[in-house]
Amino acid sequence: MCGIVGIVGKYPINQFLYDALLVLQHRGQDAAGIVTSERERLHMRKDTGLTRDVFRTRHMLQLRGTMGIGHVRYPTAGVSCSAEAQPFYVNSPYGIVLAHNGNLTNAEDLTRDVYVDDLRHINTESDSEILLNVVAHELQVQNKLRIDENDIFRAVEGVHRRCRGGYAAVAMIPGFGVFGFRDPNGIRPIVYGKRETDAGTEYMISSESVALDTLGFELIADVGPGECVLITSDGRLYTQQCAPQPVLSPCIFEFVYFARPDSIIDNISVHKARSRMGKKLAAKIRREWSNHDIDVVIPVPDTSRTAALQLANALGIPYAEGFIKNRYIGRTFIMPGQKVRKKSVRQKLNAIDLEFRRKNVLLVDDSIVRGTTSQQIIQMARDAGANRVYFASAAPPVRYPNVYGIDMPAASELIAHGLSEAAVERELGADRLIFQDLADLIEAVQKKGKSLVDRFEASVFDGVYITGDVTPEYLLELERMRGDHARRQGSRSEETIIELYNNA
Repeated sequence: MCGIVGIVGKYPINQFLYDALLVLQHRGQDAAGIVTSERERLHMRKDTGLTRDVFRTRHMLQLRGTMGIGHVRYPTAGVSCSAEAQPFYVNSPYGIVLAHNGNLTNAEDLTRDVYVDDLRHINTESDSEILLNVVAHELQVQNKLRIDENDIFRAVEGVHRRCRGGYAAVAMIPGFGVFGFRDPNGIRPIVYGKRETDAGTEYMISSESVALDTLGFELIADVGPGECVLITSDGRLYTQQCAPQPVLSPCIFEFVYFARPDSIIDNISVHKARSRMGKKLAAKIRREWSNHDIDVVIPVPDTSRTAALQLANALGIPYAEGFIKNRYIGRTFIMPGQKVRKKSVRQKLNAIDLEFRRKNVLLVDDSIVRGTTSQQIIQMARDAGANRVYFASAAPPVRYPNVYGIDMPAASELIAHGLSEAAVERELGADRLIFQDLADLIEAVQKKGKSLVDRFEASVFDGVYITGDVTPEYLLELERMRGDHARRQGSRSEETIIELYNNA
Protein backbone atom coordinates (compact mmCIF):
# COMPACT_ATOMS: atom_id res chain seq x y z
CA MET A 1 0.00 0.00 0.00
CA CYS A 2 1.27 3.45 -0.89
CA GLY A 3 0.16 7.05 -0.73
CA ILE A 4 0.26 9.46 -3.65
CA VAL A 5 -0.29 13.20 -3.99
CA GLY A 6 -0.07 15.82 -6.72
CA ILE A 7 -0.55 19.59 -6.47
CA VAL A 8 -0.80 22.37 -9.05
CA GLY A 9 -0.59 25.64 -7.17
CA LYS A 10 -0.11 29.34 -7.58
CA TYR A 11 2.67 29.53 -5.01
CA PRO A 12 5.59 27.22 -4.08
CA ILE A 13 4.10 23.87 -3.09
CA ASN A 14 7.05 21.98 -1.56
CA GLN A 15 5.77 22.44 2.01
CA PHE A 16 2.25 21.39 1.03
CA LEU A 17 3.52 18.20 -0.61
CA TYR A 18 5.54 17.43 2.51
CA ASP A 19 2.54 18.04 4.75
CA ALA A 20 0.38 15.81 2.56
CA LEU A 21 2.89 12.96 2.80
CA LEU A 22 2.88 13.28 6.59
CA VAL A 23 -0.91 12.87 6.52
CA LEU A 24 -0.60 9.86 4.20
CA GLN A 25 2.27 8.29 6.16
CA HIS A 26 -0.01 5.48 7.40
CA ARG A 27 -0.06 4.16 3.83
CA GLY A 28 3.66 3.49 3.74
CA GLN A 29 6.69 3.90 5.98
CA ASP A 30 9.38 2.37 3.77
CA ALA A 31 10.29 5.33 1.56
CA ALA A 32 9.20 8.83 0.59
CA GLY A 33 9.77 11.11 -2.38
CA ILE A 34 8.83 14.46 -3.89
CA VAL A 35 9.38 15.89 -7.37
CA THR A 36 8.59 19.51 -8.17
CA SER A 37 8.47 21.34 -11.49
CA GLU A 38 9.96 24.80 -11.83
CA ARG A 39 8.89 25.75 -15.35
CA GLU A 40 10.75 23.12 -17.46
CA ARG A 41 13.11 21.98 -14.70
CA LEU A 42 12.44 19.06 -12.36
CA HIS A 43 13.74 18.86 -8.78
CA MET A 44 13.69 15.52 -6.94
CA ARG A 45 14.35 14.18 -3.48
CA LYS A 46 13.56 10.59 -2.46
CA ASP A 47 15.01 7.97 -0.16
CA THR A 48 14.10 5.17 2.20
CA GLY A 49 12.64 6.12 5.56
CA LEU A 50 9.80 8.15 7.00
CA THR A 51 8.86 11.48 5.46
CA ARG A 52 10.27 13.43 8.39
CA ASP A 53 13.64 11.66 7.97
CA VAL A 54 13.90 11.83 4.18
CA PHE A 55 13.40 15.60 3.90
CA ARG A 56 15.67 18.11 5.59
CA THR A 57 15.69 21.88 5.21
CA ARG A 58 18.39 21.70 2.53
CA HIS A 59 16.24 19.31 0.48
CA MET A 60 13.09 21.41 0.85
CA LEU A 61 14.90 24.52 -0.36
CA GLN A 62 15.85 22.68 -3.54
CA LEU A 63 12.28 21.53 -4.26
CA ARG A 64 11.28 24.72 -6.05
CA GLY A 65 8.21 25.23 -8.20
CA THR A 66 4.43 25.56 -8.10
CA MET A 67 3.66 22.05 -9.32
CA GLY A 68 4.73 18.66 -7.99
CA ILE A 69 3.91 15.10 -6.94
CA GLY A 70 4.83 12.99 -3.92
CA HIS A 71 4.78 9.39 -2.72
CA VAL A 72 5.08 7.31 0.45
CA ARG A 73 5.81 3.65 -0.04
CA TYR A 74 5.94 0.29 1.52
CA PRO A 75 7.26 -2.57 -0.58
CA THR A 76 4.35 -4.39 -2.24
CA ALA A 77 6.56 -5.72 -5.02
CA GLY A 78 10.31 -5.53 -5.12
CA VAL A 79 12.70 -5.00 -2.25
CA SER A 80 13.18 -2.24 0.25
CA CYS A 81 15.96 0.00 -1.08
CA SER A 82 16.44 3.56 -2.21
CA ALA A 83 16.29 2.55 -5.89
CA GLU A 84 12.66 1.52 -5.32
CA ALA A 85 11.64 4.88 -3.83
CA GLN A 86 9.20 6.88 -5.91
CA PRO A 87 8.37 8.98 -7.89
CA PHE A 88 10.08 7.44 -10.93
CA TYR A 89 11.36 9.52 -13.85
CA VAL A 90 11.78 8.85 -17.54
CA ASN A 91 13.22 11.53 -19.82
CA SER A 92 11.49 10.55 -23.07
CA PRO A 93 9.10 11.90 -24.03
CA TYR A 94 8.80 15.25 -22.28
CA GLY A 95 10.36 14.13 -18.98
CA ILE A 96 7.59 12.31 -17.11
CA VAL A 97 7.52 11.50 -13.38
CA LEU A 98 5.00 9.10 -11.86
CA ALA A 99 3.95 7.80 -8.44
CA HIS A 100 1.78 4.71 -8.15
CA ASN A 101 -0.32 2.91 -5.56
CA GLY A 102 -1.33 -0.67 -6.34
CA ASN A 103 0.01 -3.69 -8.15
CA LEU A 104 0.01 -4.80 -11.79
CA THR A 105 -0.96 -8.45 -12.15
CA ASN A 106 0.52 -8.71 -15.66
CA ALA A 107 3.83 -7.06 -14.72
CA GLU A 108 5.93 -9.89 -16.13
CA ASP A 109 4.30 -9.70 -19.56
CA LEU A 110 4.53 -5.92 -19.52
CA THR A 111 8.22 -6.07 -18.65
CA ARG A 112 8.83 -8.16 -21.75
CA ASP A 113 6.60 -6.00 -23.96
CA VAL A 114 8.17 -2.75 -22.77
CA TYR A 115 11.62 -4.14 -23.55
CA VAL A 116 10.92 -5.95 -26.83
CA ASP A 117 8.17 -3.84 -28.42
CA ASP A 118 8.59 -0.40 -26.84
CA LEU A 119 12.41 -0.58 -26.70
CA ARG A 120 12.47 0.68 -23.12
CA HIS A 121 14.64 -0.45 -20.24
CA ILE A 122 13.30 -1.25 -16.76
CA ASN A 123 15.95 -0.52 -14.15
CA THR A 124 14.22 -1.66 -10.93
CA GLU A 125 11.96 -4.46 -9.74
CA SER A 126 9.03 -2.10 -9.25
CA ASP A 127 5.89 -2.43 -11.36
CA SER A 128 5.49 1.33 -10.90
CA GLU A 129 8.43 1.85 -13.24
CA ILE A 130 6.74 -0.46 -15.72
CA LEU A 131 3.57 1.62 -15.49
CA LEU A 132 5.56 4.81 -16.05
CA ASN A 133 7.15 3.40 -19.19
CA VAL A 134 3.79 2.28 -20.55
CA VAL A 135 2.47 5.82 -20.04
CA ALA A 136 5.58 7.23 -21.71
CA HIS A 137 5.29 4.90 -24.69
CA GLU A 138 1.59 5.67 -25.19
CA LEU A 139 2.48 9.37 -25.31
CA GLN A 140 5.51 8.89 -27.52
CA VAL A 141 3.67 6.98 -30.27
CA GLN A 142 1.51 10.07 -30.78
CA ASN A 143 4.69 11.74 -32.07
CA LYS A 144 3.87 15.30 -31.05
CA LEU A 145 6.19 18.00 -29.80
CA ARG A 146 3.41 19.85 -27.99
CA ILE A 147 0.65 17.89 -26.29
CA ASP A 148 -2.80 18.77 -25.01
CA GLU A 149 -5.40 17.14 -22.79
CA ASN A 150 -6.62 14.80 -25.53
CA ASP A 151 -3.14 13.32 -25.89
CA ILE A 152 -3.05 12.58 -22.16
CA PHE A 153 -6.45 10.91 -22.29
CA ARG A 154 -5.43 8.78 -25.30
CA ALA A 155 -2.30 7.70 -23.44
CA VAL A 156 -4.34 6.66 -20.39
CA GLU A 157 -6.69 4.73 -22.70
CA GLY A 158 -3.61 2.85 -23.87
CA VAL A 159 -2.60 2.18 -20.26
CA HIS A 160 -6.00 0.65 -19.55
CA ARG A 161 -5.73 -1.56 -22.65
CA ARG A 162 -2.35 -2.90 -21.61
CA CYS A 163 -2.29 -2.95 -17.82
CA ARG A 164 -4.14 -5.31 -15.49
CA GLY A 165 -4.52 -5.15 -11.73
CA GLY A 166 -5.18 -2.37 -9.27
CA TYR A 167 -3.58 1.01 -9.82
CA ALA A 168 -4.09 4.61 -8.86
CA ALA A 169 -1.38 6.90 -10.15
CA VAL A 170 -0.39 10.53 -10.35
CA ALA A 171 2.04 11.78 -12.99
CA MET A 172 3.59 15.09 -13.99
CA ILE A 173 5.07 16.54 -17.15
CA PRO A 174 7.24 19.61 -16.48
CA GLY A 175 5.80 22.82 -17.84
CA PHE A 176 2.55 21.05 -18.80
CA GLY A 177 0.62 19.68 -15.83
CA VAL A 178 -0.28 16.94 -13.38
CA PHE A 179 -2.69 14.09 -14.11
CA GLY A 180 -4.13 11.27 -12.06
CA PHE A 181 -5.86 8.09 -13.17
CA ARG A 182 -7.45 4.98 -11.70
CA ASP A 183 -7.80 1.42 -12.98
CA PRO A 184 -11.12 0.46 -14.64
CA ASN A 185 -12.26 -1.34 -11.48
CA GLY A 186 -11.37 1.53 -9.17
CA ILE A 187 -9.65 -0.83 -6.74
CA ARG A 188 -7.26 1.65 -5.16
CA PRO A 189 -8.56 5.04 -3.94
CA ILE A 190 -7.76 8.44 -5.41
CA VAL A 191 -9.58 11.77 -5.04
CA TYR A 192 -9.14 15.37 -6.18
CA GLY A 193 -10.07 18.76 -4.81
CA LYS A 194 -9.49 22.50 -5.04
CA ARG A 195 -8.94 25.61 -2.95
CA GLU A 196 -9.21 29.27 -3.81
CA THR A 197 -6.35 31.71 -3.29
CA ASP A 198 -5.95 35.39 -4.11
CA ALA A 199 -3.97 34.32 -7.18
CA GLY A 200 -6.52 31.78 -8.41
CA THR A 201 -7.62 28.16 -7.97
CA GLU A 202 -5.19 25.48 -6.82
CA TYR A 203 -5.83 21.76 -7.34
CA MET A 204 -4.74 18.64 -5.52
CA ILE A 205 -4.93 14.89 -6.23
CA SER A 206 -4.47 12.47 -3.33
CA SER A 207 -4.93 8.88 -2.23
CA GLU A 208 -7.33 9.95 0.53
CA SER A 209 -9.60 12.90 1.19
CA VAL A 210 -8.01 13.49 4.61
CA ALA A 211 -4.97 14.99 2.88
CA LEU A 212 -7.23 17.48 1.11
CA ASP A 213 -8.93 18.38 4.38
CA THR A 214 -5.67 18.94 6.22
CA LEU A 215 -4.31 21.28 3.56
CA GLY A 216 -7.52 23.27 3.20
CA PHE A 217 -8.69 21.82 -0.12
CA GLU A 218 -12.35 21.14 -0.85
CA LEU A 219 -13.13 17.64 -2.09
CA ILE A 220 -14.51 17.73 -5.63
CA ALA A 221 -14.91 14.01 -6.28
CA ASP A 222 -13.26 10.63 -6.38
CA VAL A 223 -11.45 9.86 -9.60
CA GLY A 224 -13.83 7.35 -11.12
CA PRO A 225 -12.79 3.87 -12.27
CA GLY A 226 -11.04 4.26 -15.59
CA GLU A 227 -11.16 8.05 -15.33
CA CYS A 228 -8.29 10.50 -15.83
CA VAL A 229 -8.10 13.94 -14.22
CA LEU A 230 -5.69 16.51 -15.67
CA ILE A 231 -4.71 19.87 -14.21
CA THR A 232 -2.56 21.97 -16.50
CA SER A 233 0.23 24.15 -15.16
CA ASP A 234 -1.92 27.25 -15.74
CA GLY A 235 -4.74 25.83 -13.62
CA ARG A 236 -7.22 24.35 -16.10
CA LEU A 237 -9.06 21.18 -15.01
CA TYR A 238 -10.04 18.41 -17.47
CA THR A 239 -11.61 15.02 -16.79
CA GLN A 240 -12.47 12.15 -19.10
CA GLN A 241 -13.48 8.50 -18.88
CA CYS A 242 -10.72 6.48 -20.54
CA ALA A 243 -11.95 2.89 -20.14
CA PRO A 244 -14.74 1.28 -22.19
CA GLN A 245 -16.53 -0.64 -19.42
CA PRO A 246 -15.56 0.66 -15.96
CA VAL A 247 -17.09 -1.01 -12.90
CA LEU A 248 -16.50 0.60 -9.51
CA SER A 249 -15.09 -2.14 -7.25
CA PRO A 250 -13.07 -0.54 -4.46
CA CYS A 251 -10.91 -2.64 -2.15
CA ILE A 252 -12.99 -3.37 0.94
CA PHE A 253 -9.84 -3.75 3.06
CA GLU A 254 -9.28 0.00 2.75
CA PHE A 255 -12.35 0.45 4.94
CA VAL A 256 -11.39 -2.35 7.33
CA TYR A 257 -7.81 -1.28 7.99
CA PHE A 258 -5.75 0.88 5.67
CA ALA A 259 -7.57 4.16 5.22
CA ARG A 260 -7.65 6.80 7.93
CA PRO A 261 -11.04 6.95 9.67
CA ASP A 262 -11.44 10.63 8.77
CA SER A 263 -11.28 9.85 5.05
CA ILE A 264 -14.17 9.50 2.62
CA ILE A 265 -13.66 6.94 -0.16
CA ASP A 266 -16.14 6.68 -3.03
CA ASN A 267 -18.59 8.76 -1.00
CA ILE A 268 -18.36 6.36 1.97
CA SER A 269 -17.17 7.59 5.35
CA VAL A 270 -14.50 5.21 6.64
CA HIS A 271 -15.41 6.11 10.23
CA LYS A 272 -19.11 5.38 9.69
CA ALA A 273 -18.31 2.12 7.90
CA ARG A 274 -16.24 0.92 10.85
CA SER A 275 -18.96 1.97 13.23
CA ARG A 276 -21.45 -0.16 11.31
CA MET A 277 -18.98 -3.07 11.40
CA GLY A 278 -19.16 -2.96 15.19
CA LYS A 279 -22.95 -2.99 15.14
CA LYS A 280 -22.96 -5.96 12.78
CA LEU A 281 -20.58 -7.86 15.07
CA ALA A 282 -22.81 -7.12 18.05
CA ALA A 283 -25.82 -8.44 16.17
CA LYS A 284 -23.94 -11.66 15.40
CA ILE A 285 -23.00 -12.11 19.06
CA ARG A 286 -26.63 -11.60 20.12
CA ARG A 287 -27.74 -14.06 17.45
CA GLU A 288 -25.20 -16.82 18.07
CA TRP A 289 -24.04 -16.24 21.66
CA SER A 290 -26.96 -14.72 23.50
CA ASN A 291 -25.83 -16.07 26.88
CA HIS A 292 -22.33 -14.58 26.67
CA ASP A 293 -20.48 -13.66 29.86
CA ILE A 294 -18.38 -10.78 28.50
CA ASP A 295 -17.45 -8.28 31.23
CA VAL A 296 -15.60 -5.71 29.14
CA VAL A 297 -14.81 -4.89 25.49
CA ILE A 298 -11.23 -3.81 24.80
CA PRO A 299 -9.97 -2.72 21.36
CA VAL A 300 -6.60 -3.62 19.87
CA PRO A 301 -5.42 -0.10 18.99
CA ASP A 302 -5.80 1.80 16.81
CA THR A 303 -7.92 0.83 13.80
CA SER A 304 -10.48 -1.25 15.72
CA ARG A 305 -11.49 1.40 18.23
CA THR A 306 -14.55 2.62 16.32
CA ALA A 307 -15.93 -0.88 15.76
CA ALA A 308 -15.19 -1.95 19.35
CA LEU A 309 -16.96 1.07 20.84
CA GLN A 310 -20.09 0.51 18.77
CA LEU A 311 -20.06 -3.20 19.59
CA ALA A 312 -19.87 -2.45 23.31
CA ASN A 313 -22.65 0.14 23.10
CA ALA A 314 -24.91 -2.20 21.13
CA LEU A 315 -24.42 -5.02 23.66
CA GLY A 316 -24.61 -2.74 26.70
CA ILE A 317 -21.16 -3.87 27.90
CA PRO A 318 -18.50 -1.56 29.39
CA TYR A 319 -15.79 -0.39 26.98
CA ALA A 320 -12.24 0.13 28.19
CA GLU A 321 -8.82 0.99 26.81
CA GLY A 322 -6.63 -1.88 27.95
CA PHE A 323 -3.57 -1.49 25.74
CA ILE A 324 -1.16 1.41 25.44
CA LYS A 325 0.51 1.67 22.06
CA ASN A 326 4.05 2.77 21.30
CA ARG A 327 3.47 4.87 18.19
CA TYR A 328 7.06 4.64 17.05
CA ILE A 329 6.79 0.97 16.03
CA GLY A 330 5.62 0.22 12.50
CA ARG A 331 2.76 -2.01 11.44
CA THR A 332 3.67 -5.58 12.28
CA PHE A 333 2.19 -7.52 9.40
CA ILE A 334 4.36 -5.71 6.86
CA MET A 335 7.61 -6.45 8.67
CA PRO A 336 9.98 -8.80 6.89
CA GLY A 337 10.34 -11.86 9.12
CA GLN A 338 8.37 -13.77 11.70
CA LYS A 339 11.04 -13.27 14.37
CA VAL A 340 10.96 -9.53 13.81
CA ARG A 341 7.16 -9.52 13.99
CA LYS A 342 7.09 -11.50 17.22
CA LYS A 343 9.55 -9.17 18.89
CA SER A 344 7.79 -6.02 17.71
CA VAL A 345 4.36 -6.83 19.16
CA ARG A 346 5.64 -6.69 22.74
CA GLN A 347 7.45 -3.46 21.95
CA LYS A 348 4.34 -2.04 20.32
CA LEU A 349 1.67 -2.76 22.96
CA ASN A 350 1.59 -2.89 26.74
CA ALA A 351 -1.39 -4.08 28.77
CA ILE A 352 -2.99 -2.15 31.64
CA ASP A 353 -3.45 -4.94 34.18
CA LEU A 354 -6.34 -3.29 36.02
CA GLU A 355 -8.56 -3.49 32.93
CA PHE A 356 -8.01 -7.24 32.58
CA ARG A 357 -7.69 -8.63 36.09
CA ARG A 358 -10.36 -11.24 36.96
CA LYS A 359 -12.51 -10.28 33.95
CA ASN A 360 -13.90 -12.07 30.91
CA VAL A 361 -12.50 -9.86 28.16
CA LEU A 362 -13.62 -9.49 24.55
CA LEU A 363 -10.71 -8.17 22.48
CA VAL A 364 -11.70 -6.55 19.19
CA ASP A 365 -9.34 -6.14 16.24
CA ASP A 366 -9.98 -4.96 12.69
CA SER A 367 -8.78 -8.23 11.15
CA ILE A 368 -6.56 -11.26 11.64
CA VAL A 369 -3.94 -11.76 8.95
CA ARG A 370 -0.97 -13.91 9.92
CA GLY A 371 -2.25 -14.35 13.47
CA THR A 372 1.16 -13.71 15.05
CA THR A 373 0.02 -10.45 16.62
CA SER A 374 -3.33 -11.85 17.74
CA GLN A 375 -1.71 -14.83 19.48
CA GLN A 376 0.58 -12.59 21.48
CA ILE A 377 -2.15 -10.11 22.37
CA ILE A 378 -4.34 -12.92 23.68
CA GLN A 379 -1.44 -14.15 25.79
CA MET A 380 -0.77 -10.60 27.02
CA ALA A 381 -4.39 -10.39 28.18
CA ARG A 382 -3.98 -13.67 30.10
CA ASP A 383 -0.72 -12.49 31.61
CA ALA A 384 -2.50 -9.32 32.74
CA GLY A 385 -4.93 -11.44 34.77
CA ALA A 386 -7.95 -12.00 32.51
CA ASN A 387 -10.18 -14.96 33.45
CA ARG A 388 -11.23 -15.68 29.90
CA VAL A 389 -10.11 -14.06 26.65
CA TYR A 390 -12.50 -13.85 23.72
CA PHE A 391 -11.46 -12.37 20.39
CA ALA A 392 -13.59 -10.68 17.72
CA SER A 393 -12.52 -9.63 14.23
CA ALA A 394 -14.39 -6.81 12.46
CA ALA A 395 -13.52 -8.60 9.20
CA PRO A 396 -14.05 -12.17 7.98
CA PRO A 397 -11.15 -14.66 7.97
CA VAL A 398 -8.35 -13.57 5.62
CA ARG A 399 -7.84 -16.77 3.63
CA TYR A 400 -6.37 -15.67 0.31
CA PRO A 401 -3.45 -13.53 -0.86
CA ASN A 402 -4.01 -10.02 -2.16
CA VAL A 403 -2.65 -9.23 -5.61
CA TYR A 404 -3.80 -5.62 -6.00
CA GLY A 405 -1.38 -3.76 -3.77
CA ILE A 406 -1.68 -5.07 -0.21
CA ASP A 407 1.31 -6.96 1.15
CA MET A 408 -0.41 -10.21 2.19
CA PRO A 409 1.04 -12.31 -0.59
CA ALA A 410 1.83 -15.75 0.74
CA ALA A 411 -1.21 -17.92 1.41
CA SER A 412 0.87 -20.18 3.63
CA GLU A 413 1.50 -17.21 5.96
CA LEU A 414 -2.23 -16.52 6.49
CA ILE A 415 -3.45 -18.23 9.64
CA ALA A 416 -6.97 -18.83 8.28
CA HIS A 417 -5.86 -20.25 4.93
CA GLY A 418 -7.19 -23.78 4.69
CA LEU A 419 -8.47 -23.78 8.29
CA SER A 420 -11.95 -23.66 9.76
CA GLU A 421 -12.85 -20.89 12.18
CA ALA A 422 -12.72 -23.41 15.02
CA ALA A 423 -9.20 -24.40 14.00
CA VAL A 424 -8.13 -20.75 13.87
CA GLU A 425 -9.58 -20.29 17.35
CA ARG A 426 -7.41 -23.12 18.64
CA GLU A 427 -4.33 -21.76 16.87
CA LEU A 428 -4.81 -18.34 18.44
CA GLY A 429 -5.47 -19.72 21.89
CA ALA A 430 -8.70 -17.77 22.39
CA ASP A 431 -11.56 -19.04 24.55
CA ARG A 432 -13.90 -17.99 21.77
CA LEU A 433 -13.36 -16.42 18.34
CA ILE A 434 -15.95 -14.38 16.44
CA PHE A 435 -15.44 -13.38 12.82
CA GLN A 436 -17.56 -10.88 10.90
CA ASP A 437 -19.62 -12.45 8.13
CA LEU A 438 -18.65 -11.23 4.66
CA ALA A 439 -22.23 -10.29 3.79
CA ASP A 440 -22.42 -8.20 6.96
CA LEU A 441 -19.09 -6.52 6.20
CA ILE A 442 -20.21 -5.60 2.70
CA GLU A 443 -23.50 -4.25 4.00
CA ALA A 444 -21.71 -2.28 6.70
CA VAL A 445 -19.40 -0.59 4.21
CA GLN A 446 -21.86 -0.25 1.37
CA LYS A 447 -24.67 1.38 3.34
CA LYS A 448 -27.19 0.13 0.82
CA GLY A 449 -29.29 2.77 -0.86
CA LYS A 450 -26.82 5.57 -0.13
CA SER A 451 -23.65 4.27 -1.83
CA LEU A 452 -22.69 4.25 -5.49
CA VAL A 453 -20.65 1.07 -4.97
CA ASP A 454 -22.33 -2.03 -6.41
CA ARG A 455 -19.50 -4.43 -5.63
CA PHE A 456 -16.25 -4.56 -3.69
CA GLU A 457 -12.90 -6.16 -4.33
CA ALA A 458 -12.89 -8.67 -1.45
CA SER A 459 -10.51 -11.33 -2.71
CA VAL A 460 -8.66 -11.72 0.60
CA PHE A 461 -11.92 -13.04 2.05
CA ASP A 462 -13.61 -14.86 -0.85
CA GLY A 463 -10.78 -15.65 -3.28
CA VAL A 464 -12.57 -13.91 -6.16
CA TYR A 465 -10.12 -11.82 -8.21
CA ILE A 466 -12.20 -9.37 -10.18
CA THR A 467 -9.67 -8.70 -12.95
CA GLY A 468 -10.15 -12.29 -14.12
CA ASP A 469 -6.47 -12.90 -14.87
CA VAL A 470 -5.26 -14.40 -11.58
CA THR A 471 -4.53 -18.10 -11.93
CA PRO A 472 -3.36 -20.67 -9.36
CA GLU A 473 0.02 -20.64 -11.11
CA TYR A 474 0.21 -16.87 -10.70
CA LEU A 475 -0.52 -17.18 -6.98
CA LEU A 476 2.14 -19.85 -6.56
CA GLU A 477 4.70 -17.66 -8.30
CA LEU A 478 3.64 -14.68 -6.22
CA GLU A 479 4.11 -16.69 -3.04
CA ARG A 480 7.58 -17.70 -4.18
CA MET A 481 8.51 -14.11 -5.00
CA ARG A 482 7.03 -12.45 -1.95
CA GLY A 483 7.45 -14.92 0.87
CA ASP A 484 9.53 -13.92 3.85
CA HIS A 485 12.64 -15.54 2.42
CA ALA A 486 12.18 -13.88 -0.95
CA ARG A 487 11.55 -10.56 0.77
CA ARG A 488 14.94 -10.80 2.44
CA GLN A 489 16.76 -12.01 -0.65
CA GLY A 490 15.07 -9.88 -3.31
CA SER A 491 12.07 -10.88 -5.37
CA ARG A 492 13.48 -10.88 -8.89
CA SER A 493 17.14 -11.52 -9.60
CA GLU A 494 19.15 -9.98 -12.40
CA GLU A 495 19.48 -13.43 -13.94
CA THR A 496 15.70 -13.81 -14.03
CA ILE A 497 15.28 -10.50 -15.86
CA ILE A 498 17.99 -11.39 -18.40
CA GLU A 499 16.35 -14.79 -18.97
CA LEU A 500 13.00 -13.07 -19.47
CA TYR A 501 14.47 -10.82 -22.14
CA ASN A 502 16.32 -13.65 -23.88
CA ASN A 503 13.16 -15.73 -24.11
CA ALA A 504 11.09 -12.89 -25.55
